[in-house]
Amino acid sequence: MVDTNNEVEEMDAVAEAIEETTAATDPIPPTPESDDQGLNLNDIRACVTIIDIVTKRGAFEGPEMADVGSVRNRLDNFLKAAAEAQKPAEGEGEAETTA
Repeated sequence: MVDTNNEVEEMDAVAEAIEETTAATDPIPPTPESDDQGLNLNDIRACVTIIDIVTKRGAFEGPEMADVGSVRNRLDNFLKAAAEAQKPAEGEGEAETTA
């Protein structure tokens, strides 16, 4: 018989580890909440984290993994590009204040 309590505890531990790693290594600053209820970078970051968690929990079957992985990689690449785009803007702001 499978001990589901241990499995759930292990999955929760993995989810917490993913969340801590994502929060600790995330170079993208939080975006301010707006009233238009649109997507922001935090929403996309949350989607990547959700995909990571449910994948570790075995929520997807083998044939589905390629599509899920493809979407996850596109979202992650978008977040990386957004972080790179914000770096020059932050550098320009620092240069103006020191000049």
